[in-house]
Amino acid sequence: MKLARYGLSQIALGALLTAGLSGTAMAKDITTVGITVGSLGNPYFAATDKGIEARSKEITPGAKTIAVSSDYDLNKQFTQIDNFIAAGAQVIMVNAADPVAIAPALMKAHNAGIAIGAFDVAATGADVTVMTDNVKAGSQSCQYILDHLPNKTGNVVIANGPQVSSVIDRVKGCEDVLKAAPGIKILSDNQNAMGSRDGGFAVGQSLLTRFPKIDAVFAINDPTAIGFELAAKQQNRKEFFITSVDGAPDIVPEIKNKDGLIKASSAQDPYGMAGKAYAYAVDVANGKAPPAKVILLSPTLITIDNVDSYKGWDPTAATK
Repeated sequence: MKLARYGLSQIALGALLTAGLSGTAMAKDITTVGITVGSLGNPYFAATDKGIEARSKEITPGAKTIAVSSDYDLNKQFTQIDNFIAAGAQVIMVNAADPVAIAPALMKAHNAGIAIGAFDVAATGADVTVMTDNVKAGSQSCQYILDHLPNKTGNVVIANGPQVSSVIDRVKGCEDVLKAAPGIKILSDNQNAMGSRDGGFAVGQSLLTRFPKIDAVFAINDPTAIGFELAAKQQNRKEFFITSVDGAPDIVPEIKNKDGLIKASSAQDPYGMAGKAYAYAVDVANGKAPPAKVILLSPTLITIDNVDSYKGWDPTAATK
């Protein structure tokens, strides 16, 4: 699997997207919508797809949505965007495999008169980007680590991931917090766990073998955290705790388990995020500018103290 080679911080994102790419045509009748995400096998991206589909039924009820996985392969995503153009899409929703290198594909789509909404990570040239404030997500999660280490002292491991903007910003937020504490030693922050459970398990095995004493782990997303915890169980390591980002369905029972290692997750709203991005992209297709090029959504830290009231990624939870 080819992964993104370049990242884009939130600071740099504003400058890049302000320039944008012009040429979006009026498209009042939305009949076809293309959606390309990292992996539909990840519950997070399944939720973004559902969010777009639900919003589409509300504001463009006649539209057909086509959702595909890029598997973080930029060349594959280029082909998918070409296919959306050929299919006559009026809107393309993109979770970019590479926030910078995606630009030529989006330029081609713009030249075909297509409106482009990005979500979860940056995408240079998108008409609008809606994503979590990932710097805040990382800082929230790692502030929990700092607050729960005796005397704010200990050895911390960061289980990194694909170098897309969301991951880069989470690690930045985390390290800003940890590096401000003189008693914290970051043992590792450059191991790519691929954002997956299998990757978290593999990186966890490696780091647990390499470091005999770890006090806390920050995982860039929940699948990575769960994989790392499985590796710890296999090696009978219990001396540390884990925090992460996502607020995924699978993480809720882990946080509720007082004997488990995973103690906190900075929760996102993938369903609402993608739905908002779609609504703004439809506005663009109809000649209406979004309120901003980049819209950041605030995450919520989920811990044992508030997990019972957490609604999760299910938008119908409040009515059940």
